[in-house]
Amino acid sequence: MRIILGIMGKRKGRRRFIGNIYVVMLLKLLVMLLLLFLSRVLFYLLNLSYFNVLPMSEVGKIFLVGLRFDLSALLLLNLPFILLNALPFKFRYGKVYQGFSNGYFYLVNAVALMTNFIDIIYFRFTLKRMTADIFEYLEVGGDFGQLIPQFIKDFWYVQLMWIGFVVILIVVCRKIRLQDSPPKAKGFRFYTFHSVLFALFLFITVIGIRGGFQLRPISLVTAGKYASARDVPLVLNTPFSILRTFTHESLDRKVYFSSEADLATIYSPLHRGKKTGFKPYNVLIVIMESFSREHIGFLNRQLEGGRYQGFTPVFDSLIQQGVYFEGFANSKTSINGIPAILSSFPSLMIDPLTQSTYSGNNYTSIAGLLKPKGYTTAFFHGGTNGTMGYDAYTRVTGFNHYFGRTEYNNERDYDGKWGIRDEEFLQYTARCLNDLKKPFVAAVFTLSAHHPYFVPGKYRHVFRQGKLPIQQSIMYSDYALGRFLNTIRRMPWYRNTLVVITADHTSEGYYPYYKGPIGQYAIPILLLFPEGDHKGIYREIAQQTDIMPTLLTYMGYDKDYIAFGSDMLDSSAPHFSTHYNASIYTLISEGYALEFDGSESISLYQMNTDPDRGENLLQSRPEVRQKMETFIEAYIQQYNNRMIENRLIIQ
Repeated sequence: MRIILGIMGKRKGRRRFIGNIYVVMLLKLLVMLLLLFLSRVLFYLLNLSYFNVLPMSEVGKIFLVGLRFDLSALLLLNLPFILLNALPFKFRYGKVYQGFSNGYFYLVNAVALMTNFIDIIYFRFTLKRMTADIFEYLEVGGDFGQLIPQFIKDFWYVQLMWIGFVVILIVVCRKIRLQDSPPKAKGFRFYTFHSVLFALFLFITVIGIRGGFQLRPISLVTAGKYASARDVPLVLNTPFSILRTFTHESLDRKVYFSSEADLATIYSPLHRGKKTGFKPYNVLIVIMESFSREHIGFLNRQLEGGRYQGFTPVFDSLIQQGVYFEGFANSKTSINGIPAILSSFPSLMIDPLTQSTYSGNNYTSIAGLLKPKGYTTAFFHGGTNGTMGYDAYTRVTGFNHYFGRTEYNNERDYDGKWGIRDEEFLQYTARCLNDLKKPFVAAVFTLSAHHPYFVPGKYRHVFRQGKLPIQQSIMYSDYALGRFLNTIRRMPWYRNTLVVITADHTSEGYYPYYKGPIGQYAIPILLLFPEGDHKGIYREIAQQTDIMPTLLTYMGYDKDYIAFGSDMLDSSAPHFSTHYNASIYTLISEGYALEFDGSESISLYQMNTDPDRGENLLQSRPEVRQKMETFIEAYIQQYNNRMIENRLIIQ
């Protein structure tokens, strides 16, 4: 028994475990598995305000199930380490060989732990575990190199925890020592016995990586079988999420409906042109960074016993001057939000459209559709040119002019992190718009409400701080928006301009509804019509992808086009919102939210009366389930198959 398992011994006063190569390898892997588990516990505790609706019994179940995903990630990451130690040759006992093997073990697992700890903070912004698209995101991000020191400064305690875990990993594993001499068995007996062990370890490792003996390996969508979409990040771990999405995944062709005619009767993204006469309004789309509905006082009068002021006095006044819609973002990131708003494409896959295998498809935007009618097209963003690949996306989709930090050409107004401050850049945008040939279609995207939430020094005692760090910078951006509108209202072209104000995505939430599965996507969508001839508050569900078809319908656009949204002003059109997170689709419609994993429905909840999703209505509301499930299947089939077949524009 001592030969098989190992012995406990002392060396220079320090207790160590000395064992054979297989036991030493297994013990080191178990230490890392325990650290992965503990990092999940910390992920839960440091994001408790998000997960606090979960009963402890459910938390315990999720932690237990999470070990399956931890084990899969552990074995996949450490496959080279396992092979190096299980090879049936005696050279594996050499000190140099073992030094290399252990060096790989410490390095790869330190990085794995680092991703878990980064996600403790990053999760608050995206509400999902990081996937491999983070590398694409960093590649096109522009200013991330300058932002990393700021994140380290602000979240230093997470860095210290990671260092502590790495120290524990190294200290404990260094106490697990390989016996000094290799086995004495020689020749055929040695190689036969150890070859059998090698095959056995390899078999067990493969089964562990796959997550069991089931037909298909576990994936992100598997986690949805054990928790709601909201709680899937607690089931997963970040190394698993990144590893399982490391290659650009192709969409699956869907055949929920075998007949194209049947499919089109349920949902079609084909919008027919109007024959009522085209009205060549200017179009101005203002996209406010992280402008969650939660920050808007006018829309949250019920909060704090009716005392909630919000942080958007300018936007509050604008709501009463235009048409407001109960909007929802189609994702939690800007790189997905911009195509949703400008091209009417939702994000129903892991990779952003512009970074996916379908980035070479033919697709357009409201600019590309209006340009043949003589429109000047322009996109404005004060970030470093190339940030998030916006310059490439806008060029492909029909925007002729791009105005960024380079074109602004005045570094005195650079915030030191993301780009040109909102106030100055919006005034620059106003001057450029005035110089553009009319009619124009233009989009401007703000940036000051990004972490570290820059507010110019002269305003730091002017704008209130809130319960969230972002809210003072939201108030600054709202002020900059007001100055911008005051400027362009004095320009002669404004009276013939359709203005849209919305958000790219939401920020971190504070109040329960805005941390919940529905409220975490809640954004404003406001339309200001020429001459102010439309006003009101619409309570129908709307989404970012509705903006383009609403504008084109109002203008009487006379060509057919593809858009995955509806005219928000058309009472007969379907009013809904979709988003995709952790491989689970969510459909919001008619007061309900349905979660669907691509094969079957997972849950059905009432949106307003059950924001914490305490009662799953799948069984008690079969008619609602059937209707929503049929619709989301049709929506997914249209999206996937058109993306695969490159049918995103009218030829």
